[in-house]
Amino acid sequence: MTRADLIRSLQELGFSEYEAKCYIALLGEQSQTGYSVARASGVPRSKVYEVLEGMVDRGVVIANHGEPTQYAPLSPQELIALRRRETEQSINSAEEGLKQFAASGVNRDLIWDVKGHNEILDRLREVIGRTRQLLLLQLWAEDAPELRDALADAAERGVEIIIIAYDDPQLAFAQVYLHEPGAEEVTREHGGRWIILSADASEVVAGIVSLGHESRAAWTAHPGLVMPITEEIKHDLYIAELLAAHRDVLEASFGPGLQKLRDRFAQSAQTSFAVNGR
Repeated sequence: MTRADLIRSLQELGFSEYEAKCYIALLGEQSQTGYSVARASGVPRSKVYEVLEGMVDRGVVIANHGEPTQYAPLSPQELIALRRRETEQSINSAEEGLKQFAASGVNRDLIWDVKGHNEILDRLREVIGRTRQLLLLQLWAEDAPELRDALADAAERGVEIIIIAYDDPQLAFAQVYLHEPGAEEVTREHGGRWIILSADASEVVAGIVSLGHESRAAWTAHPGLVMPITEEIKHDLYIAELLAAHRDVLEASFGPGLQKLRDRFAQSAQTSFAVNGR
């Protein structure tokens, strides 16, 4: 690599041309005065002290302020390590800022139609990835493995995760309530599986996930849907807590798993995902 190539490489690391020339001039010497650096680098004496002190402030040059002041470079290994840390910090900061901006940029007046099983799971993972405080979720155990990593990362960030599950999803980091009736009976009754997610009570994804590429879901931050969908999950949680505390009394009145209530309010026609999911 020629000296000119090295100067260009240093400029790509954030050095000005004068800074790159000064740094190269300092390499190989224990220390130098500003006058010596100016002679070796070709940087004008009228500029060299300003350039060197700026490099001292940035931590790439060390100064011994005696008579006269002596300057020494950060070693190449330390310089590259410093630049690598700074670059990683910048990337991480930009990534976090972009995530927050993207989340805040969701048009709260729109309801987005998400089509396809894989596309719905991708959107769920995206929303989980920007959740900061609370995730409320309804899902089948069958779908839990596809969200496990995203949910585990959220739990690691300190997000509280509460799940109404159709059979045990085996997510030890989450607070799980098993839905009654279980997955087999509900699937037989309705003909398919769904997932409902509320993130920080500000964004929801809800839809059918058992129809392959015909699966459909809605994703929105519209408060007219976020609030009732979030409350729907909460009401299932209330029922789970009531059954845990007062099962004998409740089932004496309403049958096992509150079947009498379910029958009373059942639709006259059973929901069919195979028809209505299209």
